[in-house]
Amino acid sequence: MNLKPGVGKTTSAVWLAHALYELGMSPLLVDGDPAASALRWSELAGGFPFPVIALPVGDVHRRVNDFLGDRQAVVLDAPQLEDHPRITRSIMRYAGEWIVPVTPAPIELDRMAPILGEMADVQSLRAEPARTAVLLNRTNRPDATRTGPDADAREALTERGFEVLDTHIARLDLYAQSFGNPVQAKGSAYMDFAEELIKRQDEA
Repeated sequence: MNLKPGVGKTTSAVWLAHALYELGMSPLLVDGDPAASALRWSELAGGFPFPVIALPVGDVHRRVNDFLGDRQAVVLDAPQLEDHPRITRSIMRYAGEWIVPVTPAPIELDRMAPILGEMADVQSLRAEPARTAVLLNRTNRPDATRTGPDADAREALTERGFEVLDTHIARLDLYAQSFGNPVQAKGSAYMDFAEELIKRQDEA
């Protein structure tokens, strides 16, 4: 989730769902965006090897389990919070892990401040708090952001109270131009992303 469009929410959701599938899980991908980008991607790619459903409604948290069946994971693609707050907040009420994709650019980091308030508001509606983390996305080069040119973004986000995942997604055409095409997550940073999320859940 994020306040703004164009930060890689759908790309992250689609690639994550494929990574989970390739790890032997049976995910359900829920497209909560009225633009239906994830669903359209699936159609253009000739179908994904797991179900994709469109639920751009303000009570997603009440409906998802109706489609869950024996699925082992649910990946929810949320729309931008600034334009579709009811849908995104409903998704946040359901999801146990909130991932915020962020490009390590100064203007994007400045937009992060209001998200903490939104998170606190929705956390108060939950029986148990959700885990939250930032996924550094479209980073400047593939070396670790702890030492590379984006290390300052990781530090700035941490100082503002965000947990930043170890995994980061480099700025690669493989991801940027993947919309509408079949996805192979093996060997990609999104496989690392999936494995890190699974580890976080096991630890929790």
